[in-house]
Amino acid sequence: MVLTKWLAIAFAMLAAGDAAAEEAACARERAAMIGTLRAHAQKDTAALPQGISEDVLKVMAEIERHRFIPDGTCAASYADRPLSIGHRSTISQPFIVALMTHLAEVAPDHTSLEIGTGSGYQAAILARLAKQVCTVELVAPLAVGAMKVLGELGHDNARVRVGDGYQGWPDCGPFDQIIVTAAIGHVPSPLIDQLKVGGKLVMPLGSPDQVQYLTVIEKTAPGETKGRIVMLVRFVPFVRPPN
Repeated sequence: MVLTKWLAIAFAMLAAGDAAAEEAACARERAAMIGTLRAHAQKDTAALPQGISEDVLKVMAEIERHRFIPDGTCAASYADRPLSIGHRSTISQPFIVALMTHLAEVAPDHTSLEIGTGSGYQAAILARLAKQVCTVELVAPLAVGAMKVLGELGHDNARVRVGDGYQGWPDCGPFDQIIVTAAIGHVPSPLIDQLKVGGKLVMPLGSPDQVQYLTVIEKTAPGETKGRIVMLVRFVPFVRPPN
């Protein structure tokens, strides 16, 4: 009995040591990711003439991206590239996440909408920057998984809904910014309707079969917008429910 007890304690100590070593490795990879983002921003001065917001980088340095990737290793999770999360969906490369968040200009008193929850990583970043985040995902298993991780990490100001992202989330708005994480050839009018005057919509515009234009659209007055193209990108297609 005593031997069994001590063996159990020994195994628990080994497991705790392995977990601590893994967390330390992830922290090193996360710090390296932030260094990569800074370097990338310095090279891409056309898209980021003043670099990436320090507030965005601080949040990304703290959020555990590997928690949002099924079976993701630390090395893979913090590499600057997109990764599959199943259900024909991906988690965007960290630089694109940082760029879109930076362009959205999120403030602590804002309410943000995300279309295409995916793993929940972008929602977690928004939740650390905004007062409230509403995120819509068409694929129910992805929404459930994102909700679970967001809850475990304490992002209680993030609400997840299963539904057609094209229609936005009227009851949760109006929104100070909207981030769309899938490619479509036009701007969904319901999203513009739900955007506050002065708010920004950041999305990839263009055919899903080709490269798209990462575009920032600002609502300047009711029924009026202006837009600018930031850079070429490639996103997964914007998917809607079957008729």
